Amino acid sequence: MAQIASAKTVSDLLRETRIRVSPATYVLVGLDHADWSRLLEETGLSPRPDSSFMIFRDDKQVTMLVEDDDWNRMRHAVRDARIESQFRLLTLDVELGWDVVGYLARVTEILASAGIALGALSAFSRDHLVIKQEDLGKALKVLASYTAEIC
Repeated sequence: MAQIASAKTVSDLLRETRIRVSPATYVLVGLDHADWSRLLEETGLSPRPDSSFMIFRDDKQVTMLVEDDDWNRMRHAVRDARIESQFRLLTLDVELGWDVVGYLARVTEILASAGIALGALSAFSRDHLVIKQEDLGKALKVLASYTAEIC
């Protein structure tokens, strides 16, 4: 897989990309480590196993991207969470090897030139974008001319 992908240009990979838009609305949450520990103590506060979510812990904070429904279940257990809401999750549905250079840079360049702010998440073989709901239509319109399909 990685050997095949590396032979393709970034433009080739973009033309093969299907943009999948998650139907859910997401909340981006910044937690201090104490609030994160409190969430871990209550197993019922985890994101649903069939929902898409991201959790990243560094030495400063824990960042979560969770669906609105999951956030509404867990919000009472955290005291000082910083939140940004009304995000949509776009999956750049093309399998990429870790030897691909410039793909995500090109996607973010395209959106930046249209004035669209985003967060980028890289999974093992696919990249994802977090975009405000109000920018979703514009983002999809811009990406449509570079990619295979919007779905």
